[in-house]
Amino acid sequence: MKKENSGDSLFIGIEIFQYKILEKLGSGGMGEVYLAEDTKLNRRVALKFLPVHLSSDKALNARFINEARAAARLNHPNIVTIFEVNEYESRPFFVMEYVEGKSLTEIIGVDGLPYDQVIDITLQICEGSKEAHHAGITHRDIKPSNIIIDKKGRCRILDFGLAAVQSEDRLTKTGSLLGTVEYMSPEQVRGEKVDHRSDIFSLGVLLYEMLTGKLPFKGDYMAGVVYSIINEIPEMLDRHRPDISGEFQKIVDGALEKDLEIRYQQIDDLMTDLKKCQSGQVLETPLKHYPSIAVLPFRDMSQQKDQEYLCDGVAEDIINALTHLEGLRVVARTSAFSYRGRDIDIREIGRKLNVQSLLEGSIQKTGDRLRITAQLINVSDGYHIWSEKYDRRLEDVFAIQDEISLNIVDRLKVRLLGEERAKLVKRGTSNQEAYMLYLKGRYFWNRRYEGGLQKAIEHFQQAIGKDPGFALAYSGLADGFAMLGTYSFLPPKKAFTMAKNAALKALEIDDSLPEAVTSLAYVNMFYDWDWEAAECGYKRAIELDPYYASAHEWYGMLLAITGRYDESIVEMSKARDLDPLGLIINAMLGWTYQCLEQYDDAIEQYQKTIEMDPNFTLAYFFCAVAYIRKSMYEEAIIASRKFVDLTGGSQSAMGVLGFSYASSGDSVKAHEILDRLKGLSVKMHVSPFYTGLIHGELNENDTAFEHLEKACEDREPFLVLIRCWHLIENLRSDERYYQLLKKIGLDK
Repeated sequence: MKKENSGDSLFIGIEIFQYKILEKLGSGGMGEVYLAEDTKLNRRVALKFLPVHLSSDKALNARFINEARAAARLNHPNIVTIFEVNEYESRPFFVMEYVEGKSLTEIIGVDGLPYDQVIDITLQICEGSKEAHHAGITHRDIKPSNIIIDKKGRCRILDFGLAAVQSEDRLTKTGSLLGTVEYMSPEQVRGEKVDHRSDIFSLGVLLYEMLTGKLPFKGDYMAGVVYSIINEIPEMLDRHRPDISGEFQKIVDGALEKDLEIRYQQIDDLMTDLKKCQSGQVLETPLKHYPSIAVLPFRDMSQQKDQEYLCDGVAEDIINALTHLEGLRVVARTSAFSYRGRDIDIREIGRKLNVQSLLEGSIQKTGDRLRITAQLINVSDGYHIWSEKYDRRLEDVFAIQDEISLNIVDRLKVRLLGEERAKLVKRGTSNQEAYMLYLKGRYFWNRRYEGGLQKAIEHFQQAIGKDPGFALAYSGLADGFAMLGTYSFLPPKKAFTMAKNAALKALEIDDSLPEAVTSLAYVNMFYDWDWEAAECGYKRAIELDPYYASAHEWYGMLLAITGRYDESIVEMSKARDLDPLGLIINAMLGWTYQCLEQYDDAIEQYQKTIEMDPNFTLAYFFCAVAYIRKSMYEEAIIASRKFVDLTGGSQSAMGVLGFSYASSGDSVKAHEILDRLKGLSVKMHVSPFYTGLIHGELNENDTAFEHLEKACEDREPFLVLIRCWHLIENLRSDERYYQLLKKIGLDK
């Protein structure tokens, strides 16, 4: 153990029972460690104490003692031995073997370690971990500083301070985030229950670092590291070490696999492959990879070019059907559809979407006849796996979609059970006209502009007229009205009341429809301000459909609004993982960074979103606010003007422009914007939220609160963002700010 030179301690020089404290060795989140002389047995030992500020916490005391008991059960040459557990002046401590040597942190250096040394160290760590795993103990914090190399070159694992004892797991509950983030598994950073496979992932991180001298998952802030662990694939080893074999790459990939079920399942399997690699044997591919697919938007081959809604709808329904299959990863609609009309090589699309297969096709409508072609393509070589042509009547479109989906499953060799087949061919309606109207509604809803939302609502209402039992159409209607209210195209009370009624009707028809559950949760969040109901709804929707990216995205917003920022990053990262090219989801990930006041990360994420689509308006809105918080006023005004230009001068765009002028100190132009918004209010609903922001930034506090109180009375949805998005910061010293939070239900 390396000695710490960071000052003395009151313990140094005193005797605690038979242990005379000599010096402080180090400290960490779960304890302080001292070198001591055991005067009875005439040997040096290490004493680990729970920190003073944590000693009063009974739960942490219990966990600390649990750590000692768990570790004391282990007796192995590669594990530091625990001798006893005791308490001194109400501070629990345990006594462990003192090991002279260097930590692995000191040994790795900046360029990594020789190939043979890496294998030797890893095998020793595996031996110690294997012993712990067989005893039902997961370390949870495998990292270089917890590995000591003694004078004989033997590796010793220490600090089981975060051990989760599988048979006594009451103290380490699902939802806690313990350990060192850079070495955590995806399930651990999500706060989920972990087992020995998390240690295998941490070993994979350690392997990568020993080989390259670099961490596989990086970020300037903890949130960035968490995002990287959940979403990103590390650079290939040979980018840093050309001498590393492809066989070793397989081992590291197997340990760092994000999916628990296809990661190395046992430490023995990892050790076997390490030994094979050491002896120069060629490894079998150690992992089974789930097949993956992206369904691209079908091309409209009709002469009139008026069937885009049908092309999108057929592709979207196939996506929705395939996502119900266990063992098949399906890229979300918005990511797949971002390649509409772009002449890009299939292999390049597959690489960017990280899938093995692509489905593309076309639709030609002539009268009441349809010709649909579909091709399933292998990304690695660009060759067709399967293709088919369907010449049918329009009324047969359901059967065509089912047939395509089932053929894809068969060709990808996914096991299809009877229950899964039923899910695959489940339809929301048997009425052909209602279905077509629903497709048109979703087509316009996805455009997210005022006219498009109104057209979407019209089509959803017409679909319901054709089939009053069509739950998806009611859910679409709810989402249409909710968006009109969110972006102030309609007064919130009117818009969200209609949205809620439609969502409840959808649930009355089908209470297990994830889209409808999510629609109601959105109303609970942005209009009812019922945070508990909204959270229950989002969790229920995710349980019903774990692949529904919008549920993860909106749940991430709720977590940020209620101040749970680290959890929000994790949830937004899940949404981004499901929909990597979704514009709104990419922008919302940046918004979450902004809630954490990580403005540089936020701006970088907004710029990435703008690179995907320079006409995506909300990215400019969010970016302007981030610039304001960094006092980059010129950049904020430029972004705001772009937002105004793209929306044709919408009230939200005018509001953020006025906010930018006010922040920059240009009160004249800010008041000009206020006058323009006042003029607009004669013809349409203008949210007092935006005018309140501008007055607040102008330090016109009384007027600002007058408008914000009106926004509260009107249930303006964006009002719930004032705390998490760090709006009206200069009003925080005013008691009325906290009274406003209390009315919203965010005063805790």
